[in-house]
Amino acid sequence: MNRSLLAIAAHPDDIEFLMSGTMLHFREAGYELHYLNLSSGNLGSQDHDEDETAQMRADEARAAALLLGATWHPPFLHDLEIFYDIHAIRHLSGLIREIQPSLILTHSLEDYMEDHTCTARLAVTAAFSRGMKNFRTHPERPIHEGEVAVYHAQPHMNRDAMGKIIRPALFVDVGTVMDTREKALAVHRSQQSWLDASQGMDSYLSTMRDNAREVGQLSGRFEYAEGWRPHSRVGFCSADFDPFRDLPAPILLRQAEALQGTDLTQTLD
Repeated sequence: MNRSLLAIAAHPDDIEFLMSGTMLHFREAGYELHYLNLSSGNLGSQDHDEDETAQMRADEARAAALLLGATWHPPFLHDLEIFYDIHAIRHLSGLIREIQPSLILTHSLEDYMEDHTCTARLAVTAAFSRGMKNFRTHPERPIHEGEVAVYHAQPHMNRDAMGKIIRPALFVDVGTVMDTREKALAVHRSQQSWLDASQGMDSYLSTMRDNAREVGQLSGRFEYAEGWRPHSRVGFCSADFDPFRDLPAPILLRQAEALQGTDLTQTLD
């Protein structure tokens, strides 16, 4: 098995908000990390034009990826232009064939924003097409015949578009890596004023901590956690293929174990 992880998110800073703690644990387990935002983040500023914003956010994302120990891959789409179309599928499938990951982390299929849900759909289809010899990628790449597991992160603010809380199937304790998560997110300095203005986040760093604390509460065990739900294995890997088994047992909690404790859903709502 190729011990390689590819994180696929929509915008610069999404990986830091939702996936970075799990990535750090996989790095410690010997995995090679890859970091991809589909969008340049070109609309994420009140003070700069699109080109300036895209360049600034690319610089920030590169620095964050370096801090996480991941290889940064350049975006090929723009904000509000992440669509489920053949152009995006061919490009993303080509990258998956090039990297040949055994694990893909991506957004939830239910989220408040279409950029996030379209990214999740693109990641799923691109991974599914990795071994199809007659499917042309851009650029063209040899097929990837290995197994790959696809996992979906928590939606932003841990709720779907209708405000319903989403309970993960798998919890990863990120308490020991919270400082590194925060440092990686803080690299995205351009987002402080933008998130304050566009989404009412007084501090994006404290928001990240609050989100992780809420997932920890759902686990009933961890103070801070990231949550994951596995995509169907059909077409991707065998039923027992699970790279999360490579992580130390004390930092993992499966849903069945979490449900043995107090159900905190009503409290969180």
